Amino acid sequence: MSLVAFLDHLKLEKKYSIHTLKAYKKDIEDFITFLKNKSTEISYLTVDYAVARSWIVDLSEKGYTNRTINRKVTSVKKYYSFLVHIGEVNLNPLSAHKSLKTDMKIHPPFSVKEMEELIEGIHVVDFKSARARLIIEVLYSTGMRRAELISLKIQDINFETQQIKVKGKGGKYRIVPMLTSLNNTLKQYIAFRSELPVIEDKQFLLLTERGKKTYGTLLYRVVTAALTEVSSKLKRSPHMLRHTFATHLLNEGADLASVKELMGHASLSSTQVYTHTSINELANVYKNAHPRSEKK
Repeated sequence: MSLVAFLDHLKLEKKYSIHTLKAYKKDIEDFITFLKNKSTEISYLTVDYAVARSWIVDLSEKGYTNRTINRKVTSVKKYYSFLVHIGEVNLNPLSAHKSLKTDMKIHPPFSVKEMEELIEGIHVVDFKSARARLIIEVLYSTGMRRAELISLKIQDINFETQQIKVKGKGGKYRIVPMLTSLNNTLKQYIAFRSELPVIEDKQFLLLTERGKKTYGTLLYRVVTAALTEVSSKLKRSPHMLRHTFATHLLNEGADLASVKELMGHASLSSTQVYTHTSINELANVYKNAHPRSEKK
């Protein structure tokens, strides 16, 4: 029952997404299964760090990356913090554990030319093509997360002020401006949307052909298929459009704090992961402009 209470806590108080809740549940259940298989004398209520560490070693031996192991450890660590809070255990066995070192994966963003070809290459002739173009434009021109776009409601769009009210992580809202081109694409999509034979989930912007709220897999397929037409990059996902949005803004001189607000990040450290290509741009400017540069 404590696991159910913990998941309810994450859902109701922390406003975690269903996807995140499923990940936490699986990580914790896998840890408890490991304890049961290790010894009948070990309970999740009595486990100490030595045993918890043996679980981490076991994950490593099974081939899990340090990044994945860190995520699993975080799930279990937060669970035990909750158990301490409600008085079910006295100590968190992972309280002193330090995250394993990981190599930061840097996937190159799409170029401005690729994005122009991507958007202009989608010829709108029906509902599906209008939806595909809208998905691409929203993700690239607003930096919205996939889940945020799926949950976006028509009432959250203000066509007059050209602003979108986005519900982000933790149930926090932010206002994102939209370009005139996106405004036009939205109106075009809504015109095709209104011609659907049946519309069940009327409040949501993005719908399936059957008039129901769209879902993550569909959106992922649309983005991947479109990106495949213009780019050979390995990473072709909705998140890469968000990544490209941030990188292009920073490359054009936008300050980090502004990009942070647009993306709905809680801290600047989250936004800084997008600055690597901007640093490269800055380095090129520096080399070309400095009097002592070898290129002079």
